[in-house]
Amino acid sequence: MAAALTLAGCASAPSTNPSPVTRSTVATSTTPAPTASPMAAPAQPPTSPDADHTAGFAQWLATFSAQALEAGIRPATVRDVLGQAQWLPRVVELDRAQPEFTRTPWAYLDSAVSPQRIAQGQAQLVANSTALQAAAARYGVPASVITAIWGMESNYGSNFGTFRTVDALATLAYEGRRRAWAQTELLAALRIIDQGDIAADRMIGSWAGAMGHTQFLPSVFLAYAIDADGDGHRDIWGSVPDVTASTAHFLARSGWQARETWGAEVQLPPTFDHARADPAVRQTTAQWQDEGVRALDGAPLPDLAAASIVTPAGARGPAFLVGNNFRTILRYNNSVNYALGVALLARQIDGGNPLATPWPRDIEPLSRAQLQALQEALNRKGFAAGTPDGVMGPATRAGLRGYQRSLGVVTDGYPTLELLQKLQAP
Repeated sequence: MAAALTLAGCASAPSTNPSPVTRSTVATSTTPAPTASPMAAPAQPPTSPDADHTAGFAQWLATFSAQALEAGIRPATVRDVLGQAQWLPRVVELDRAQPEFTRTPWAYLDSAVSPQRIAQGQAQLVANSTALQAAAARYGVPASVITAIWGMESNYGSNFGTFRTVDALATLAYEGRRRAWAQTELLAALRIIDQGDIAADRMIGSWAGAMGHTQFLPSVFLAYAIDADGDGHRDIWGSVPDVTASTAHFLARSGWQARETWGAEVQLPPTFDHARADPAVRQTTAQWQDEGVRALDGAPLPDLAAASIVTPAGARGPAFLVGNNFRTILRYNNSVNYALGVALLARQIDGGNPLATPWPRDIEPLSRAQLQALQEALNRKGFAAGTPDGVMGPATRAGLRGYQRSLGVVTDGYPTLELLQKLQAP
């Protein structure tokens, strides 16, 4: 789902992001500027999905309907579409659900880049070659990358969600946890219906409001959807030409460089400082080569102007040299695992090789409670790890690297049970 440049609550592929845009998550962060501004709503605390919200939802709906009219939504759409919106307690449950365990990169990628998904992608590349090649030629994004996103987001259209988008977004807007965001997206959804791109009963997607084959949020649809088949409608639910062109257009406008690849799997030198395996550390491929970074197969490394090293499983797992196009995929869903899933799926759809370096599958994933305990212990010992929330982020990784440095071990910032136990030892 493209929203926040993380799309919201995708319907199929697995995700490590606890936000909407992908796989039962919710849209977050860097969405393109919406066409309608969020509007104030009656102040209220987040609701309980178990309570009876019939009266409260109806009251909120009446207030928001007036605001939608002020925003320029046609009266008929407000009456016949927004006025018929339903409160969906299941949406609130999904929005608040938190996985007990974090997902390891290998568990995520085993599913995201499965043999079946690769084979289906290759079949789609052939079956829809006209639309895919047209989108690739127009926007400079490889057909295999477009296909891979399609596979990651909805398993090539087999599962793009069953929630009516207006119902899901109205529920989230009333519920209150992310009210401003949900109101903006709800207005965008109503505007799409107003413009005649899709009928309200066909506007179907994830619980978090992401829609269609490649899971665009409504604001992203308004900004980037393309009518490629020329029928007068931008249809990301039923038109493969519109789906492929819209997806490629989003990537192109988000910074995709047609002359660059996303990156490559690499071998790091024995003396490599793993604290520099960070997306924020960027330099040319030549500079990385000077430090001893090499391609695994002996081939030349891709020529990237602003390349980073990423090691999703720490020092024991695969390492990747990634550039601008990898970061562009992150604009679709701000998860390194997701971007790797797209990149590796696209490579194998094109007939390329799977990863050469094995994952450290013996490392057990930490639960959210264990990650929170690790953060609390780091903070107590003076290694600032941010607010203890059970989610690995830049602050926690930096704090963990500081602790690893104090132990004289590899500073890869990867959380393990062994490190947690050392932190908790008296």
